[in-house]
Amino acid sequence: MKIVLAYSGGLDTSVLLSWIKEKHNAEMIAFCANIGQEEELKGLDKKAMKTGASKVYIEDLQEEFARDFIFPMMQAGAVYENQYFLGTSIARPLIAKRMVGIAREEKADYIAHGATGKGNDQVRFELTAAALAPELQVIAPWRDATFRAQFPGRAEMIQYCDEKKIPVQATAKKPYSMDRNLLHISYEAGILEDPWLDASAQEHKDMYKLSVSPEDAPDKAEYVTLDFERGNCVGVNGKRLDPLPVMKSLNRLGGKHGIGRVDLVENRYVGMKSRGVYETPGGSILHFAHRQMESITMDREVMHLRDSLIPKYAELVYYGYWFSPERMALQALVTDSQRNVTGTVRLKLYKGNIITAGRKSPVSLYRPNIATMEADPTKAYNQDDATGFIRLNALRLKVAAQVDESMKKK
Repeated sequence: MKIVLAYSGGLDTSVLLSWIKEKHNAEMIAFCANIGQEEELKGLDKKAMKTGASKVYIEDLQEEFARDFIFPMMQAGAVYENQYFLGTSIARPLIAKRMVGIAREEKADYIAHGATGKGNDQVRFELTAAALAPELQVIAPWRDATFRAQFPGRAEMIQYCDEKKIPVQATAKKPYSMDRNLLHISYEAGILEDPWLDASAQEHKDMYKLSVSPEDAPDKAEYVTLDFERGNCVGVNGKRLDPLPVMKSLNRLGGKHGIGRVDLVENRYVGMKSRGVYETPGGSILHFAHRQMESITMDREVMHLRDSLIPKYAELVYYGYWFSPERMALQALVTDSQRNVTGTVRLKLYKGNIITAGRKSPVSLYRPNIATMEADPTKAYNQDDATGFIRLNALRLKVAAQVDESMKKK
């Protein structure tokens, strides 16, 4: 029996590797994906082997993450519940996809993960596996009552590692949990479970990793230009870049100016509300600039149609349906809508704010001669036509008002 485990080398996954191996008498294959979490990967393979793995995969998936997951989502303008840029949500299908690939290469019977039984990640991992490899089965120890009984807290995990001589550096539990990747960092649990706690207060400033607080950002604004082709950012400040360096460049710029911090209470797919604090510096800039590019290049009705689908698209990503047929169908519409989203946006970054400082495009739909308040030399728009336009659109309102008035007299 072979099992591929999503492995980070921390206390939880170290315990999981050993516990699953012992319970199922299985051969354990550890997999760690580098998706920009900046965590120390050195020596992780030796650590996994000492913990009981027969084989370890450590793979850099950052380019694929930026190109095939972040950028298509940004084209869709997806934001969950109007606040969350879906940083954790969009990473899980990529990790699960590669886990499935390894499981098939190794002819494994199962994949396993350490996602809590109360969160969204368990759904995302397992829906991806179901879509890509329905024959694979999943082991989720946190949904196993015997596992939870054996490990009700961190102390029991540390004791288990001591007894099994598992090499972990167990430290005092942080007052919150953190998850980092190329798009964002999320913070939740612990002290953040109190929604009245001010996470932006000075005493919590050390929590943040990607950005300075707006109060500590430079007093001088900084300009940045983003070049777009067919809805994708292909350059920053005139330098042509692939998706991965675009994200890294914008993360640096956004972090420097205190951009992209969000504190929200969101609705988890499993039914409960959850408070989270997020840093998404580069993603916030990219999302804002993309919208500005669309404003002068996208047809009104196409934009309104796409916008009406943003909540659905964002839900599909958040809930774990990245590889579902409906998300792929929506992506096809999004891709087609981006055909002319090409040009340059100039932004001003200042103390947590992203300010539009200009946009231009060779395929702009904005025509100053038509929009001008002065006389239109092109005569493309005859103001007299507005009279009939308004009269026709007002007809149903007048009829409704007449009906309401007649009902009042009865």
